[in-house]
Amino acid sequence: MAAVSRQRVRDVLEPVVTIAGYDLEDVTVTAAGRRSVVRVVVDRDGGLDLDAVAEISRVVSETLDADDATGEMPYTLEVSSPGVDRPLTEPRHWRRAAGHLVRATVREDKDVAGRVVGTDGSGVTFDVDGTQRTVPYDALGPGKVQVEFNRPGASDEDEEARS
Repeated sequence: MAAVSRQRVRDVLEPVVTIAGYDLEDVTVTAAGRRSVVRVVVDRDGGLDLDAVAEISRVVSETLDADDATGEMPYTLEVSSPGVDRPLTEPRHWRRAAGHLVRATVREDKDVAGRVVGTDGSGVTFDVDGTQRTVPYDALGPGKVQVEFNRPGASDEDEEARS
């Protein structure tokens, strides 16, 4: 049995995931005995709940089965959203981090740790100890959301969703 190609699976899934209203963040294919494990990471503005994961899982599974992207090899499908430890590298990642405390690498300058207060087509604006600092995307390296247990301004509903 031939190995399943990560790129082939990604090429097949990207258009249908996009049409369904999600961003395909990553695809991994791992051999597991006589099967493959296909892991698909998707995201969208507003995040994902269990209903969204179920919906996109169905779309992904139907697409893989119809296209035969996994060949003759049986597979196990795992669909998830990116974890909090995912590096922020794309403008959409930064947009989705609005309101969160982030630590980021800034090229040719001091790194920044602050709350993302806005994004636009050119960069990210942080609140760093009460002062706003805008960093253009081309100077911004990867960022990482910092875990906060009592985020300022978080509603009770947000707190319940995290527990």
